Amino acid sequence: MKDRCISVYYREMARNFDIALIRTFTAVADHGSMTVAANMLHMTQSAVSQQIKRLEDMLGCTLFERENRGLRLTDAGERLLGNARRMLILNDDIWADMTETIVEGSVRLGVPHDLVGTVLAPVLKAYAERHPQVEISLVCGSSPELMQALDNGAIDLGIIEEPLGTSKGECLTVDRLVWVGAKAGSAYRKSPLPISMVADTCAFRPSVFAALRDDGRRWRTVFENGNIEATTATVRTDLAITTWLASTVPADLDILGAGDGLPDLPIFSVNLYLSKSEATPPATELARHIREGLMRPRQIAAA
Repeated sequence: MKDRCISVYYREMARNFDIALIRTFTAVADHGSMTVAANMLHMTQSAVSQQIKRLEDMLGCTLFERENRGLRLTDAGERLLGNARRMLILNDDIWADMTETIVEGSVRLGVPHDLVGTVLAPVLKAYAERHPQVEISLVCGSSPELMQALDNGAIDLGIIEEPLGTSKGECLTVDRLVWVGAKAGSAYRKSPLPISMVADTCAFRPSVFAALRDDGRRWRTVFENGNIEATTATVRTDLAITTWLASTVPADLDILGAGDGLPDLPIFSVNLYLSKSEATPPATELARHIREGLMRPRQIAAA
């Protein structure tokens, strides 16, 4: 009876959305998991669950249903999601417009090879157009190399790829590590399995080789010289397979999986780290653009 009264109160009296509830709802919807959403939002799973319950009480409907592989949106949840994404974009645009100040100076950003030309390219372009007075220096490397650069003060902020749950940075997004091969290729059938990695310091390398060891597979490395274009070429020509985050796989390559006899790979998080020294205005503003930019493509596509 008490829960029913609370639900009636929210429906009849609460007409203003709490933007924090909307942000939590979209995070759960994007990943189909309260656990993953909690990791991204730096909240406990219990807090995420409570926020979803509060939003459901406000609207008087169920937004998610549980299934074997996680959570699935109900019809009401699907109806809310598009409007929720638009609300977040408008909220963030208004906030940026009202609080923005002139930023000038320089900023050094460290980015993994596989992200600089894919998900981060439009973010960097938008930042440069909005703050033409800022000089951006881009440092590309593997995630372990970029962490060292952060510790040494060689960069002001870094985008770091790490296995989910191991990071002390700010989680921007999560993505599954996948096997990648040539279209209609056969390299994945070879033994030992030919693997092409961007560098011997690649953040994916320990997880990939551990998965192969656990699966009893033999492998050999074909390329590890720190060049993303050369790695891509070895895959396109079917000399080897590689591993990338699912969102960065080029359209002309295939994602391989268990059906191709390959072991499952773990989920990785893409994390933001700021230098241990005091953050400068250009670095702080770039961090904000990166946070919003990594969400925006997903929001617009689904709106």
